[in-house]
Amino acid sequence: MATGTTPQISVQLYSLHRELDADLDGSLGRLADIGLTTVEAFDFVRQTDALKTAFDRHGLAAPTAHAIMIEDDVVTPDGLLTVPPLEDTFAAAKELGVEVLIDPFVPTEHWASRADVQRNADKLNAVAAEAAGHGLRVGYHNHDHELTTVIDGIPALEVFADLLDPGVRLEVDLYWAVASGVDPVQLLNRLGERVVAVHVKDGPMRPGITAQQLPEDQQPAGHGDVPLAELLAAAPSADYAIIEFDHYAGDIFTGIAESHRYLSGVLADGPVNR
Repeated sequence: MATGTTPQISVQLYSLHRELDADLDGSLGRLADIGLTTVEAFDFVRQTDALKTAFDRHGLAAPTAHAIMIEDDVVTPDGLLTVPPLEDTFAAAKELGVEVLIDPFVPTEHWASRADVQRNADKLNAVAAEAAGHGLRVGYHNHDHELTTVIDGIPALEVFADLLDPGVRLEVDLYWAVASGVDPVQLLNRLGERVVAVHVKDGPMRPGITAQQLPEDQQPAGHGDVPLAELLAAAPSADYAIIEFDHYAGDIFTGIAESHRYLSGVLADGPVNR
């Protein structure tokens, strides 16, 4: 097994966006009760003060956060994320203690050619230079389409990675990597130290799973077909293992708690024995 740091267990707050809208403080308190101390912020610019107050009250930190930075305007698969001015995003991130801002979505049509991928990399590199002036790093989070699109025999995500400045990082969604049909272990090995975080989600795997139509049958980590323990071992540079559900049919807090228990067990012996 590769050696590295043991990642902190986190949760992407998108997973419980409905619960947060209904009761932000109470929902974050329930995450703390589960045992989480780290979360990944979502839709944070419009509610920075409320999040900061609740984070402080419940002992939570948000070292990573999602924010649209490459596109000037975009409709995400869930239709939830807006695109605030970069200066507002940077200011809110600093207020919340975010260290790495991760762009979660560039649509399929902007990955079709090498010129598209170069454009995406150039834009994120420019954002990275601006973010550095605020003490922030940036990265990108994949879905399936950046891997199913192949350019000169190479998945577009890897072409993109090769065009990024050295300090720009990647957050690999393990579920979407498996759904794309690539060998996820080899992918993680090739991306190497660029991988700052992984999204941990699970569910039954079948042909046709795509972020263009988010599946309704995702399951707690360890209950589906994604070989999470093997993939975590293949990502020794990841600082964060981030629980996420695009949809969950049951009680979301139960799903997060089950995923947290699974990850706590997998990671208990450290990175060598994942």
